[in-house]
Amino acid sequence: MPFLKRSVISAVFALVPAIAVLWLPAGSSWAASTYYVSPSGNDANPGTQSAPWRTIQRAADLARAGDTVIVKPGSYVGAKFSRSGTASSPIRFRAEPGAVVTSPGPLNSNGDNLWVRNANYVFLIGFEVHSAPRAGIGVQGEPSAPAVGVVVRQCNCHDNGRWGIFTGYAQNFRAEKNVASGSDIEHGIYVSNSADNPVIRGNVVRNNNASGIQINADPVLAGDGIITGALVERNIVSGNGVGGGAAINLASVRNSTFRNNILYENHASGFAGWDDGAGSQWGTKNNRFYNNTVVQASDGRFAASLQNGSSGNVVKNNILFHPGPRGTYDIDSSSRSGLVSDYNVVSNVFSVDETFINFAAWKRYGHDSHSLMVTSMSGFFVNASGGNYHLASGSPAINRGTTVPVPNDIDGQSRPRGSRYDIGSDEA
Repeated sequence: MPFLKRSVISAVFALVPAIAVLWLPAGSSWAASTYYVSPSGNDANPGTQSAPWRTIQRAADLARAGDTVIVKPGSYVGAKFSRSGTASSPIRFRAEPGAVVTSPGPLNSNGDNLWVRNANYVFLIGFEVHSAPRAGIGVQGEPSAPAVGVVVRQCNCHDNGRWGIFTGYAQNFRAEKNVASGSDIEHGIYVSNSADNPVIRGNVVRNNNASGIQINADPVLAGDGIITGALVERNIVSGNGVGGGAAINLASVRNSTFRNNILYENHASGFAGWDDGAGSQWGTKNNRFYNNTVVQASDGRFAASLQNGSSGNVVKNNILFHPGPRGTYDIDSSSRSGLVSDYNVVSNVFSVDETFINFAAWKRYGHDSHSLMVTSMSGFFVNASGGNYHLASGSPAINRGTTVPVPNDIDGQSRPRGSRYDIGSDEA
């Protein structure tokens, strides 16, 4: 048999890339697809813009790494997401304004409306989610195999049964620019179990029965019992805690940063660090609280509570104010160890081991020597009664802070803008 001519061989090899594309798995990073879901669609369709699917579940079953699913306006039942993307090619489910998920899907046995289960790098963007029996959006992995890299962004999770957004064993989870409000039983955003590096950024969390943001490593459950590397910043947390639970409630959280948050009119504590009842070895330790604004409701608890071995924390440049009979800190002796607290705005009431003391007595413990004690917030903010906690011109918080590793304020403005850092979340 004669050899093929060189020109024929070249032509065959020239076809190889095209043949390879035909055999690529759908959703690979260089063969990604965009699919569509619409109330007018049909799950027997190919999921194109002109022939969309009907259910989010159909999209969740077929989308692969790198794919994007556009959910058109309309009312939907929820879905369970079990397929994974990758760090460089996540699976994105992007809802257009008016796409509303009102109940769990048929596979959602846990009662969450949108449920990411044992899947990685799934992005849920822009959904309105309400009336779930449990969580509006739930993300769950396993102790030995956490769900990794899931993102919930720009979702409105309101009036759900237990939580707005919930995670369990979810590593490197991000909740960004969401609204989480009106949870009937518990929290707005709840990060649970041993799973490190959550980012909770730019959310509005309001009027939930218990905590606004709860981060609880659940030390009595599987895993190492600790959450480390959390970043909680630029959140506005208000009106929570009627049923108990701090605005930002922390159990067994370590080496994490809380900065540029506004906590106002909350009815339990502002920040709270504790051990979840598992023993002081599980306290909330070695964290950094910088440039937060905490103004409690008159019926609320202390602006900051550190209990059960919550030691080694650094608290600087914060407004920690209570307008009623409570005050700035509720702390026990085991949590005073290693505490660095200074350059704050404080009230004249503190509690140490359940004994009330004034600011002068508190300073004798070696804390807050440069802090400013005030009896009211008059002159501090532009319009606190209207929820505007930007610093007013001439505010006592301006140029009263110290340099900390917080380069910007809650609005992204650089710090400092004057001779020194301002205290609180806003740089005037």
